[in-house]
Amino acid sequence: MVALPGTAQTEINVPPAAGRRWASSDEANGLTLISPTLLYALALLFLPVLIVIAYSFWSQDYLTIDRSFTLENYRVALTEPIYRDLLWRSLTISLAVSVITVACSYPVAWFISFHGGVHKNLWLFLITVPCWTSYLLRVMSWKVILGYQGVLNTGLMSTGLIDKPVTTLLYNSNAVIITLVHSWAAFAILPIYVSLEKIDRSLIEAAHDLGDNKFWSFLRVTLPLSLPGIVSAFLIVMIPTVGDYVTPKLVGGKDGVMIATAIQAQFGKGANWPLGAALSVTTMVVVSAMAGLTVLVLKLFVRRIR
Repeated sequence: MVALPGTAQTEINVPPAAGRRWASSDEANGLTLISPTLLYALALLFLPVLIVIAYSFWSQDYLTIDRSFTLENYRVALTEPIYRDLLWRSLTISLAVSVITVACSYPVAWFISFHGGVHKNLWLFLITVPCWTSYLLRVMSWKVILGYQGVLNTGLMSTGLIDKPVTTLLYNSNAVIITLVHSWAAFAILPIYVSLEKIDRSLIEAAHDLGDNKFWSFLRVTLPLSLPGIVSAFLIVMIPTVGDYVTPKLVGGKDGVMIATAIQAQFGKGANWPLGAALSVTTMVVVSAMAGLTVLVLKLFVRRIR
C-alpha cells in the first residue's frame, strides 16, 4: 500500500521483482511471439474434436439434428457386434502394423546411425524418397504388385514356384498390413535414428570393457537408451493406422474393412452424423488407452532386460 501526497491512502498493485524479471525475460518474449500461432493451432485441434463430441450426444432424423442429450449412440457403438468387431479388427491390424514396422525400421536406423559414416544424410535422403509421391499412389502400387495378375504373382509363376496366380495376396487384412508397413516405414525410421544418434558411444565402449559382447551391450545399453525413439515410432504408426480409410478401401476388400469405413458410411450414405461421431469418439478413447498401455509395456520390457 502506497500513500500519495494530499490524498487518502490508495492501494497500488506493484508487481513483485520476480514477476517483472520474468515479464522481460527471453522466455516471456518467446511465449508472446508464438502465442498467436499456438492459440490458432490449439483452436484447429480442439474445436473439431469438441464439435464431434457434442454431435455424439445428439440424434438425427434424416437431415434434422435433435440436440437433446442421449447416450443411445454410444450404446449402439459399444454393443452392436458389427462395430465392435470392426474396432477390434482395426486395433489388431494397427498393432500388427506397428510391431512389424518398428521391427523392420530399427535395423535400418541402427545401420545408418552406427555404420552410415559420412553418408548418413544420403541414407536418410533415400529413405524419404517414397514419401515424395502421393500416399494414394503408393497404395495403388501395392494393389498392382499384389493383384491376381500383379508383379508378385507374375514373378512367382516365371520362377516356377507356383502354377497359377495366388488369390490370397489381395483384398484381405494381410494386404492392408503389408501396404501400411511400407507406407509408414520412413516415419518409424527417423525417430529411432534420432534416438540412436543421441546415445553416448562411450557407454557402449564401457560395456565392452566390462565384459559384454556386442549382443549384450546392445540389450543392456543401446536398446534401453533408444526406447524413446521406439515408443515414438510405435505411436506415430499405431495412432493413424487405426483410423486409416484409404488403404482398407483399396486393398482390404470385405476381409480388410476397418472402423474408419463404418465411420465414413455414417457421415455419408448413412446420414447419421451422431452415430458416426460416437464411433469416432469411442475409437479415440480406445486408441488413447491402448497407446498408454503400450508405453507402459515397453518400459516394463526394457526394465526387465536391463
